[in-house]
Amino acid sequence: MAGPITKFLSNNPSILIFLTILSLITAIITIGSEAFGYGFISTSLIKLIGKTLCICLVAIAMDLVWGYCGILSLGHFAFFGLGGYMIGMWLMYERTRLIVIESAKNAQLPMTPQEIQNAIGSQIFGVVGGSEFPIIWTFSHLLYVQLLLVILVPGMLGFIFGWLAFRSRVTGVYLSILTQAMTLALALYLFQNDSGLRGNNGLSGLQNIPGLELTSQSVISVWFLWGSASALALGFLVTKFIVESKLGNVIRGIRDNEQRMRFLGYNVEHYKLFIFTITAIIAAISGALYYPQAGIINPAELAPIASIYLAVWVAIGGRGRIYGAVIGAALVSLLSSWLTGGQAPNISLGFIKFKWVDWWLVFLGISFVIITLYAPKGIGGLFDKFHKGASK
Repeated sequence: MAGPITKFLSNNPSILIFLTILSLITAIITIGSEAFGYGFISTSLIKLIGKTLCICLVAIAMDLVWGYCGILSLGHFAFFGLGGYMIGMWLMYERTRLIVIESAKNAQLPMTPQEIQNAIGSQIFGVVGGSEFPIIWTFSHLLYVQLLLVILVPGMLGFIFGWLAFRSRVTGVYLSILTQAMTLALALYLFQNDSGLRGNNGLSGLQNIPGLELTSQSVISVWFLWGSASALALGFLVTKFIVESKLGNVIRGIRDNEQRMRFLGYNVEHYKLFIFTITAIIAAISGALYYPQAGIINPAELAPIASIYLAVWVAIGGRGRIYGAVIGAALVSLLSSWLTGGQAPNISLGFIKFKWVDWWLVFLGISFVIITLYAPKGIGGLFDKFHKGASK
């Protein structure tokens, strides 16, 4: 067993390099945290880095489906959001249940199970004028079921959409438009108050983990950092295994010349459907880790523009390079938080003042155009050139 693993790792040194860098970053942040170390790294910064690691994971999924398989999906952030909604339902239900039970202790008469359920429903859905649980909340009290739904719901949506699209042989820009339409339709549905997920209000208070009320956010943030780093490491390994296997050769062949692969006897639709579905699941898992750190999720998170940003991150990092997707997502995400969070100084040219909050998207768009024109392989391509130059 050790032989094939050793050979795989020796043939792909980028795996050990990536895991080593990720482990060092995680260890340094843990040592510098307020909960487990010297306290020179704030809890808010740790949460930001934890969320960035989740963004990197969904970027890996995007790179696999677009960079390696050639499917420009503008809908993968919908799967990301669905993963957040699935885990958010349990977080909100269980937290509200504990609050209701705690407040019931002061009542003169004990509350019946039905009264407790009604009180929970009123607390959750009162903001949209309701009190009864929609059918989609049937299993919201069961953590293991909601964790399973994190995989099943986005996975089934990705499978059904992919099966309908690929069997009809929709490709290119038309497929991209369809994925964007799917995302828009889902977002518009979730904006409705009768969607069962509180409409525009979304699910909030997700950072308050049920059962950990006495545990500080400084500790919880580090736990989520560990979880996000572990998920990113596992996602990198799985994706790397796929692209370096025979399956990886086939999907690259589909990306480069789909008709030729059909002529060689490959069932192109099956391969594309597998990649589309597995990347939808990876995106959902990253969303399930992201939103408890963000604390809130609403339909705006699923807007089509988010999936376009995702494609831009991967393009800047270098599509067709897994580490490039990670670099692009991490760089743009952290830079966006710094420039739009009021921490970066504004630039005054006398006749005009550049406020990064207003100009960030313009700067991102210009950067994307420049990289597309002058470095089409992205930042990852620059690393490749440096590596080749050093090896000569």
